[in-house]
Amino acid sequence: MSVENQFRIWESNEEIRLFREYLKIPSVHPDVNYDECVEFLRRQASSLDLPVEVYEVNPSKPIVIISWEGTDPSATSIILNSHMDVVPVYPERWTYPPFSAHMDAEGRIYARGSQDMKCVGMQFLGAIRAMKRDGVRLKRTLHVTFVPDEETGGTLGMKDFVGTERFRALNCGFAIDEGYASVDETFRLCNGERTKRRVYFHVSGTPGHGSLLLRDTAGEKARKLIDKLMDFRSGELKKLEDNPELSLGEVTTVNLTMMSGGVQSNVVPPELMICFDIRVAPDIPVEEFEAQLERWCQESGGGIRLDYGDKDPVVAPTKLDDSNPFWAPFRAALDAMNVKVKIQTMPGNTDILFVRALGIPAVGFSPMNNTPVLLHDHDEYLQADVFLRGIEIYRKVIEGIANV
Repeated sequence: MSVENQFRIWESNEEIRLFREYLKIPSVHPDVNYDECVEFLRRQASSLDLPVEVYEVNPSKPIVIISWEGTDPSATSIILNSHMDVVPVYPERWTYPPFSAHMDAEGRIYARGSQDMKCVGMQFLGAIRAMKRDGVRLKRTLHVTFVPDEETGGTLGMKDFVGTERFRALNCGFAIDEGYASVDETFRLCNGERTKRRVYFHVSGTPGHGSLLLRDTAGEKARKLIDKLMDFRSGELKKLEDNPELSLGEVTTVNLTMMSGGVQSNVVPPELMICFDIRVAPDIPVEEFEAQLERWCQESGGGIRLDYGDKDPVVAPTKLDDSNPFWAPFRAALDAMNVKVKIQTMPGNTDILFVRALGIPAVGFSPMNNTPVLLHDHDEYLQADVFLRGIEIYRKVIEGIANV
């Protein structure tokens, strides 16, 4: 087939057309306006002849719920979750405008959100469209949820939503949310997440004139503390380098992300602030790691106050064994399509954490293989055939888990 003919096939495909339309909505931080997303999703629900509800647990933070009732409404439901928001862009660093959803001759669709994660929401709807077209009925009700503000921690979105009566009324028994792309043939399936700790160290010390050699300054203490954290980081990096079987989600990441303090160049400040983004590996007790941070503060000279802000809960991974009735049909669907998966811990944090914290089994799975990992990167894209194959995979998985 010629390149021109293949391009026309992609361009005329209904699912790709809708995906690109969704990508063109600039639901980008900061100060996201979700109105266009909500109206777009209302149209999708109407085209599928499904009811849609827009629920606001916080003002201007809509949660869109599209539901397909099963033949046994009393059975626990399946939640298929995605978020509407995307991270900021630097347009000058992109080959094509980041909200143009430009598709090149190779079928690569360039847009912010193409991988993270407007693709998944549209693939869920595409799978439902295919099932309804073929007259499929499912035992369990599906709730396709589109939530706000995941990229800023989900505090005003899913985190608050799971505590409402409305969420409890969904009667969720199993949930699927985002995973991440795989550069090779094997897909990634995540059954847990590392515990996030955003730690602000407020380092106090001796203030004075910049011409002096004062002892116990905030700068000295901060340097010692940074060294301890960076030495730990180097050890975790070596673990990855020495063991190719380890994934990023199985080590603890430590990154210095913010520094502030001082008011004038010749004044030694009484306090400096340094912030580290830390993601604690599942095999490390979080309480022990926090105690280690306290010890490092004392060893760096004391007078250092830790502020964790809004702590994420420590949540055990979802079991993928016979104790989870949804896992066998999930795995069987993948095996039937010869889809290879590697089970991993999600290196980042997603909204599914808040669902899993309720004891509901949940996985992160974005069916994107042979794809560079470009979430939050410039020139984020997803290839058209990978997107369409993802719809097929989700359809088989959903048919399996919704009929158990």
